[in-house]
Amino acid sequence: MTKVRLKLPFLLLLVMALVVLPFLTMKFVSNDLKEEEADYTIDEVIESDVPVVNTTTIINPYLDQSVTIKKGYYDYKAEEKNQVDSIIKHDDTYIQNKGIDYVGDNVFDVIAILNGTVSSVKEDEELGKTVEIKHDNGMISIYQSLSEVNVKKGDIISQGYVIGKSGENKLDKDLGNHLHFEIYNNGSSVNPLNYLNTEVSLEKEN
Repeated sequence: MTKVRLKLPFLLLLVMALVVLPFLTMKFVSNDLKEEEADYTIDEVIESDVPVVNTTTIINPYLDQSVTIKKGYYDYKAEEKNQVDSIIKHDDTYIQNKGIDYVGDNVFDVIAILNGTVSSVKEDEELGKTVEIKHDNGMISIYQSLSEVNVKKGDIISQGYVIGKSGENKLDKDLGNHLHFEIYNNGSSVNPLNYLNTEVSLEKEN
């Protein structure tokens, strides 16, 4: 049998390798785990920082389903017939309708289309009782020709709150019992039909 003699330095190197190698392996594995955990933590932080946009659907300014539109919004881009139908005649004066006139056989409840704050309540000889509401997204809604008003300036109201009841006025006396309704967005009157029953952001526009 041939005897193999191992020199002392070689034996020392072999022992050191067997002792040190497991620690090196554990260190690398530990570093890998920490990197994975760090990536996971960063992802979680990024996802939680995504802003949440609150939205809601604008509702009609009435509850009675028998209510119909008698006179629409004057749109200069609309067909001539629609423009003629949206003209208000008063004392030989023709006025472009800035809102929608809703009529009903009976007096009906008038409700807020969105959450907001009552910015004005007044009574005009021609327009009747009027309520103006500034909404959380900056829009303004106006309710005219009311026979009753249930709110006052400064009231904070929720969507669907009954602010009054339909009535009559001198400007649109031929309509009888009705609600004249307007929406203003960014300071300009807009066609309410382009906003009612649509989803909007509750973030105030700059």
